[in-house]
Parts: sequence; structure tokens; C-alpha cells
Amino acid sequence: MALSEQYLEDDIHPIDIVENIAAYHDWDFDRIGQDQIAMAVEGQWRTYSITLAWSSYDETLRLICTFEMEPPEARLPHLYETLNAVNDQCWAGAFTFWAEQKLMVWRYGLVLSGEQVASPEQIDTLINAAVMSAERYYPAFQLVVWGERPPAEALQVAIAEAYGRA
Repeated sequence: MALSEQYLEDDIHPIDIVENIAAYHDWDFDRIGQDQIAMAVEGQWRTYSITLAWSSYDETLRLICTFEMEPPEARLPHLYETLNAVNDQCWAGAFTFWAEQKLMVWRYGLVLSGEQVASPEQIDTLINAAVMSAERYYPAFQLVVWGERPPAEALQVAIAEAYGRA
């Protein structure tokens, strides 16, 4: 059954859809409020914390995918250089480092103006794209921060997107 088959009415809250997707994938989640949900999604490198929040004011579904990173102060300039290079390769969403919280963050906002409704498949793709981006660049961030490699060299290990099937 497709994710969207269970939705027959047009006026479905986006966070209700996210909650059903989390249950469908058997992800741990916590419905923080009517307009926000937090979940844990297991990746190859680590478990990612994902929060989605709906803003009816600007009709945007915001996704934040985080993982902890505590780089030494001396490596911060190299990390920021890496972030710039990584974000140049990203078509949707972007990474940032929240130094105070010591979190690497992938952010994306899906604008649904004009009372549009995101499909479950669209939201599922959004979540999976965040995890795939984190998985793809996690090794490069680690090499820059802990392996003391230059950003250009570290980015060489970023897992390329696969096309087709084996």
C-alpha cells in the first residue's frame, strides 16, 4: 500500500502525516505538540535526530536533522570551509553548525503556500533526503575535524549518489 492511500480527506495536518510515516517505518517519535514532532532515524553512521514543525503563519513544513559534533576550536575554520563546499553540492537543504549546542544541522523548509498539502510520499522523501545527506557527508566532516584533513581531500570520500540499480 502506498503511503498516501490511507488519506482520503484534503485537510490533513502535515504533522499527522509525519506521525503516520514514523509509525510506518517503526521510527521512535514523540509528538511534541500539534505542530511539531521529533523522531530518531537510524543511519549507517549514527542515529539522527529529526524534528519537523509546521508553521501555519508562513505555510512551511520545516525539517531539522541533527547529530552531535564537538570539533576542537582550532578545527572550526576548516569545518566552516567544508560546510561551504558541501552546501555548494546540495540542491535542496543546507548544513550548518550550531556551535553553542555542538550540533551539525541539516535544514530544509517545504513551502506549501496557497493551502497546498504535501503528500506522504513527498514528506517521506524529504526525511529520507535529510538522512541521506547526513550519511553522505558525515565521513567528510569527521575527517576534517578529527583526521585533520584539508576540506578538499575530505570531500573526496563523500559517498556519491547512486543511479540505477545493481
